[in-house]
Amino acid sequence: MAFNRYASTGGKEKKIASELRYHQPLTNETSPSVLETRILEYLDKQKSLGISIHTIRCQRFYLEVYFKWCMERGIEDPNQMTMSLVDRYGKYVSQYRNQVTKKVITPETQNNLLINMKTFYEWMQRREYIGKNPCWDMRLVKTPKRIPRNILKVEEVEKILSVPDLESGLGVRNRAILELFYSTGIRLFELQKLKISDVDLVNRTVFILEGKRRQDRLIPISERASDWIRKYLEEVRITLVKEPDDGILFVSVRGGKMDKSRISEVVKAAKRESGSREEGIGLTCSGIRRLLSCSITEQTIRHVQEMLGHQDLSYN
Repeated sequence: MAFNRYASTGGKEKKIASELRYHQPLTNETSPSVLETRILEYLDKQKSLGISIHTIRCQRFYLEVYFKWCMERGIEDPNQMTMSLVDRYGKYVSQYRNQVTKKVITPETQNNLLINMKTFYEWMQRREYIGKNPCWDMRLVKTPKRIPRNILKVEEVEKILSVPDLESGLGVRNRAILELFYSTGIRLFELQKLKISDVDLVNRTVFILEGKRRQDRLIPISERASDWIRKYLEEVRITLVKEPDDGILFVSVRGGKMDKSRISEVVKAAKRESGSREEGIGLTCSGIRRLLSCSITEQTIRHVQEMLGHQDLSYN
């Protein structure tokens, strides 16, 4: 059976193709199997629930691994799965190797494969596509509780924050980005879509509209971050933004919304140019969130959990 390949395109077409990839057939067969049909229907349902495209693409990857395993064994209908086959798949997952590094995947990734399969079968059972859920007694892999190591010290973080050249407008913008990231621990996509109206510099708060799982939240920002944002708005943004102005907070040199990759590079470059330890948890966009969550006391756990937008702090 030939699996579907996706030709790369450029510009806007490439972006659209990336967003729609989760909906593409899993194979090139003209008559897809029942299993393939169910998987694609499940992914469509996830989209209708407001799950992000990034998350759905991850779900598709995990289910594709399962789908290919099934096809190699002639399993084309979800009703063919048994508890014994689920156990066999679990053993397969425990030996599954990363296609790039060729190393056995981590226990966390193994669990992602198993959890996505189980959730998929639970959905089919609710829709009455299957009579009995063979995954009901599935056991996950034990994962070690790891304490983050090599946390950057405050002085190291300060050194990173001070990297941008404040003699240039873009340097001021980049400093404001770094300060806001470090002050709030917001996600990359949340910062990218912030509008000026979302930031209250008087009360020093930022409103996150439809963050992860489409949850809204209001979080405080530090006085220093507020000062840098104010400086950026008063001195820099007005020289960069192009009409019509859609109100996006951080704009590119071309005057429009900054790409995620560009924001990420601002953060990575600051760490790189500061000469900080490469092994330290630092100012990558996700690393900032870990820095924030690792610098808390028991009294502030709930506060930081709400700031980061997590239902469970263990996800940090």
